[in-house]
Amino acid sequence: MDQNENTQVLIKTTLGDIVIELYNDTPLHRDNFLKLAKEGFYSGTIFHRVIKDFMIQGGDPDSKGAPKDKSLGTGGPGYTVPAEIVYPKYFHKRGALAAARQGDGVNPEKASSGSQFYIVWGQKYSDGKLKDLDRQLSAMKERSIFDKLVGERRKEIMDLRRAKDQDGLYQLQEELIALTKAEMAEAVDISLTAEQKEAYKNLGGTPHLDNQYTVFGEVVKGLDIVEKIQNASTASADRPKEDIIMEVSVL
Repeated sequence: MDQNENTQVLIKTTLGDIVIELYNDTPLHRDNFLKLAKEGFYSGTIFHRVIKDFMIQGGDPDSKGAPKDKSLGTGGPGYTVPAEIVYPKYFHKRGALAAARQGDGVNPEKASSGSQFYIVWGQKYSDGKLKDLDRQLSAMKERSIFDKLVGERRKEIMDLRRAKDQDGLYQLQEELIALTKAEMAEAVDISLTAEQKEAYKNLGGTPHLDNQYTVFGEVVKGLDIVEKIQNASTASADRPKEDIIMEVSVL
């Protein structure tokens, strides 16, 4: 595709229309979404998972005409899409389009579902909450570095445990803490950017998902429809009591 084109898709729902612009910086996700839309893959599917003040999720082919008691959320086209996380350029502001995926435990590469997606709603953050969020991000980064180092020294740790060498374990722990702090000092700053802070304060979003899921587009028209959907009354498994059916086409 022409990298200068701004491709848009129309998600026509029973509550109104949503227009989304797909990012050219995430070409695998863009082209896959366009392919599925052109094939009519999404026609008749529903927003099967809706959580107020968080997000709305759809794209499960098993949701077409699904009875109310059917478990949804695992369907797809039979493949995944490699992660294209372009962070912090693209983040989870209100209206962001992102790909759903399986958790890190079974999907450490953060590969995306072949079809399931979500649109962010989230909430607005005060200056105080944004400062807390920056601290949390730093703590999470430090923890991930420490866990990585522990994994690299797991055999040594297990040997010390089997030998019941408490002094050795303590010394190793202190060494790993020192290595973690040294690596943190060299790490790229993960604080929220000015653009993120502005968006999360004045527009809203879900910052705890940033850098974890591929964001590949955003709502350019119909954010009021997203609001209607996220306000829908839900039953078990966060499925709306009244099906919100979609049709997706390329503009």
